[in-house]
Amino acid sequence: MGRRVHAEVSGSDGRRRVMTSLSIASLEDDDLTFVHEMLYEAAFWRRAANRPPLDTALNSPDLALYVRDWGRRGDGGLIARVDDLRAGAVWVRRFHADEHGYGYVDERTPEVCIAVAAEHRGHGIGRCLVAAMLAQLRLQGTHQVSLSVEIDNPARLLYESLGFTPLTTSEGAVTMVRNLA
Repeated sequence: MGRRVHAEVSGSDGRRRVMTSLSIASLEDDDLTFVHEMLYEAAFWRRAANRPPLDTALNSPDLALYVRDWGRRGDGGLIARVDDLRAGAVWVRRFHADEHGYGYVDERTPEVCIAVAAEHRGHGIGRCLVAAMLAQLRLQGTHQVSLSVEIDNPARLLYESLGFTPLTTSEGAVTMVRNLA
């Protein structure tokens, strides 16, 4: 699955350049390090100076469960590439009542995780990733998905625009669901 778009983006060096292509493909084993980086970006989206180091954060049980033992039944994901460089990721995982993520609803409902690299935000890549994942899950017969987002995270507006609705609110975060039926 690939989609071509043209947009101007800022590179890590701060210079503007034209993005000539965007592609979205299935997450492969060699993408897992990038997925870990994206999990870190999603968890620490505020980019505060007191962010823990990546390895420390990903060893936290609350975050590790989103990627630990990747490849178990129900795991799946997509990677966005801009000009063949990884730019974002969306992945899903099913959890159990005894060990689950922040957006847990039930064992039948996969939880969606998404992040776009800072230099690629604001260009529709996150929207493309989530839309592609929702389509894929619908084709697989999934009836609903969930996610958790902090109430003040700007991404919440994206999720709402894609049909996610609030289910519960706790400790400054909202669990949202999207019906796929």
